[in-house]
Amino acid sequence: MRILLWHVHGGWMEAFVRGGHEYILPASAEGGAWGLGRGGRDWPDTAVECAPENLRNQEIDAVVLQRPEEIAACERLLGRRPGVDLPAVYLEHNTPKGSVPSAVHPLAGQSSIPVIHVTHFNNLFWDSGRAPSRVIEHGIPDPGYRYTGVREHLGVVINEPVRRWRVTGTDLLPQFARAARLEVFGMGTQGLPAATGLGADELTVRGDLPTGELHTQLAGCRVYVHPMRWTSLGLSLLEAMHLGLPVLALATTEAARAVPPEAGTVSANVQELVQRAAHLIREPGEARQQGLAARSFALHHYGLDAFLAAWDNTLSDITTRAGGRLPVFEDPAVADLPVARPTELSSAVGGGKQ
Repeated sequence: MRILLWHVHGGWMEAFVRGGHEYILPASAEGGAWGLGRGGRDWPDTAVECAPENLRNQEIDAVVLQRPEEIAACERLLGRRPGVDLPAVYLEHNTPKGSVPSAVHPLAGQSSIPVIHVTHFNNLFWDSGRAPSRVIEHGIPDPGYRYTGVREHLGVVINEPVRRWRVTGTDLLPQFARAARLEVFGMGTQGLPAATGLGADELTVRGDLPTGELHTQLAGCRVYVHPMRWTSLGLSLLEAMHLGLPVLALATTEAARAVPPEAGTVSANVQELVQRAAHLIREPGEARQQGLAARSFALHHYGLDAFLAAWDNTLSDITTRAGGRLPVFEDPAVADLPVARPTELSSAVGGGKQ
């Protein structure tokens, strides 16, 4: 299958482009949000760049949308309308913003383009309206077990921590620095010392490293800290677990599902997390055992094969089902349950006619 999608979320794309399809990525000289192409990443040859003006000549079987504006972009560039004459899904990476309990998804008013959520939390909190919805949880390429924990430091991965601040829990870093020195990786981290007031003996800014180097350096930290308040499940958390680090995470969004008790600690009590950080710094053996449990869980629940298989099923659905509508149940175990008829329901509640 030939799939059109823009390079929007590089970490998610690392997994998706390793499937058995050809991935058409719009690329332009200026790059940016609409023409990044491969972005210089080491992806398989099946991830193919294409100039936007040449897309109309391509045989596209389906599009994975990630921004509402891409619907109009497809019509303009391909002369085909997603969900009508071009099979399409909308991939929702993010948690809702604004009035969260009543947040309505941008595609809620239509039913021809299914919405794919990357976490069950997102699926719960977004009102998807008429749009069929399904969850395909993250999967990542296994970086291998690299944990050494030789440095008595806390590793943290945050992109744009100063700009995003409370969203990413950047304001909490000084509390964790009381337990151990922090090593912070990610884009836009240069302003952290000034923004947090942490000194050179409390914080090392590692910056935006190539993926392989990031994994190696992060695996040298004793513990991984995930201070995110309101982001979708961070791929950095799953990468840390795959690497074999024990993890400490705020009990927000999908973290409680992603981190079992044997792999670390998930809590809304920051002081509890700080205390656990200090404890694991002092107990390298326990840290290693928790990291092994984290890796085992991540391989089983967030492995690449299951992720790609789930996407294959979804892509098959939208290209074979009229209008791109997905079945109500995505879990076969749920789909096989008997469905009570209305009369059965009335009897079950002692009802008859009211």
